[in-house]
Amino acid sequence: MTERRSTVAVIGGSGVTGIFAEGSTRIHRVSTPWGAPSGPIEEGTVGGLRVLFLSRHGPGHTIPPHRVNYRANVDALVNLGAEAILTVSSVGSLREDLPPGTFVVPDQFVDFTKGRPTTFFDGGRVYHVSLADPFCPDLAKAAEAAGAEQGVPMATGKTYVCVEGPRFSTRAESRFFRTLADVIGMTLVPEVTLARERALCYLCLAMVTDFDVWAERPVELEEIVATMRKNVERMQGLLGQLLPRLGHEPTCQCRSALEHAGA
Repeated sequence: MTERRSTVAVIGGSGVTGIFAEGSTRIHRVSTPWGAPSGPIEEGTVGGLRVLFLSRHGPGHTIPPHRVNYRANVDALVNLGAEAILTVSSVGSLREDLPPGTFVVPDQFVDFTKGRPTTFFDGGRVYHVSLADPFCPDLAKAAEAAGAEQGVPMATGKTYVCVEGPRFSTRAESRFFRTLADVIGMTLVPEVTLARERALCYLCLAMVTDFDVWAERPVELEEIVATMRKNVERMQGLLGQLLPRLGHEPTCQCRSALEHAGA
């Protein structure tokens, strides 16, 4: 019998710098073989579920997306007992029907990052992990249901293209990315691949903050920040509904990701 989830982690971004209404109950300052994570990891409870929270860009948002130590972040959360990771990310829209303010739950991604370490398996035994379906369907179903209850509709079945950053796209790049994906961001990869290598359930909750430059209107940071602030309260409410739903027996196959991956 599959065991119930006892611990879920949230990696915050996009202005979500905390999730515990009554404060955290413990602060973890940890190190890993991959170095230090982005910052201290908060522990608390949400709806009776043990939850870990890590700010992806560190205290004060000082770490740019291409410098985040993704391996240390994921490894630290696993070592503290995380069985699933929810992430919050801001994204740009590549579609007219995904305007700023839209919440997106992607089910596929395209990787255009360039210089990031993308795997835990750099030597020793060789693993080839399947990413055909990179996101946990169990978490996605729960997120869609929680969004419906909160009046926060989710755009599902979308593709996220992840770029290196920290710069935004040229117009030519943006038009090209429109042929591949629906939203564009800088932080999904390698978080999603590392989570699969640790046999974790993983889901990205993406908030559209702007139209990418294909729309012939240069991206303004002020616009992104204003939309992000409006979305933070909605995201906090969504997480409050979603997290307690995750303390059940998983129906997915994420925990068996490595069973047939070894060479």
